[in-house]
Amino acid sequence: MSQTLYVVKIGGNVIDNPEACARFLKAFAQLDAPQILVHGGGKVATQVAAKLQIETQMVDGRRITDKPMLDVVTMVYGGLVNKNLVAQLQAEGCNAIGLTGADGGIIRSVKRPVKTIDYGFVGDIEAVNGEQINAILSSGLTPIIAPLTYSAEGLLLNTNADTMASATAVAMSEAFEVNLIYCFEKKGVLSDPDDDDAVIAKLIPATYEEYKTTGAINKGMIPKLDNAFAALNSGVTQVTICHADELANAVSGGAGTAIVL
Repeated sequence: MSQTLYVVKIGGNVIDNPEACARFLKAFAQLDAPQILVHGGGKVATQVAAKLQIETQMVDGRRITDKPMLDVVTMVYGGLVNKNLVAQLQAEGCNAIGLTGADGGIIRSVKRPVKTIDYGFVGDIEAVNGEQINAILSSGLTPIIAPLTYSAEGLLLNTNADTMASATAVAMSEAFEVNLIYCFEKKGVLSDPDDDDAVIAKLIPATYEEYKTTGAINKGMIPKLDNAFAALNSGVTQVTICHADELANAVSGGAGTAIVL
C-alpha cells in the first residue's frame, strides 16, 4: 500500500487572521505523514495594491490580473505571505520550503484565453511535475506553494489556489495515497449557507446537484467542489472540506464534509 500524502489548501480568510492561521499551522506541522500546503492570497494583495495606488478589479469574485496587479500578487503571494507561512512552520518544527509553480517547474499553466472577460495574467493549469515535487518531499522538505504558476513562454500567472491543490493532489496520486483537504473559515459544506452548523457530513454527486439547484450551494463553493470531485475522479483517495481549526479531526474523518463519489 502506498504511503499517505496530505495535500492541504488553506484559504485566504484564514491567512488574514493571525491567530487562526497560527493554530492551523501548528496542526499542519503535526500531521503524521508527508504534506504539501497550497495557500490562497487573502486581502493583503488588495491592501498593498491600494498603498501603491493600483486599482483592484474583481469580476464575480475573481481578480483581474493586469501587469501592475501581477507585480503586486507576485510580491505578496510569492513573497510576503509565502515566506511568513514558511517561517512560522519552521518555528513549529516543520522543514518548510516556499515555492511558486515556477520554482523547479512544478506547475505550468497557459494564460487564460480572452472570451467575454479578459482576466489578464491568469493561468489555467496545464501540467504538474509530480516527480519534481516528490524529489522535494524525499529530501525531507515540506513544499508551501503560493498561487502562482508559469507559462512555457516564461510568464508568471496568478492561479486559483483550489485548482492548484486539486491538480497537485492528482499528480501526486501516482506515487501516494493522497488525502486532499480544503481548510477555510466554515465547518464544511453547508446545507444552509446561513447556518454555520448545517454541515453536510458526506456529499455525493447527486446530492451536490440537488443543492446547486436549490441554491444552497452557490458562488465560490461550486468551483471548490468541482475541483474536489474532479480530484476523486482522477485518482485522489480522499477529499475533505473543513474548518481550519478542525484539520486534525478531519484527517481521521471526524470533522468537515467528506466528498465521496
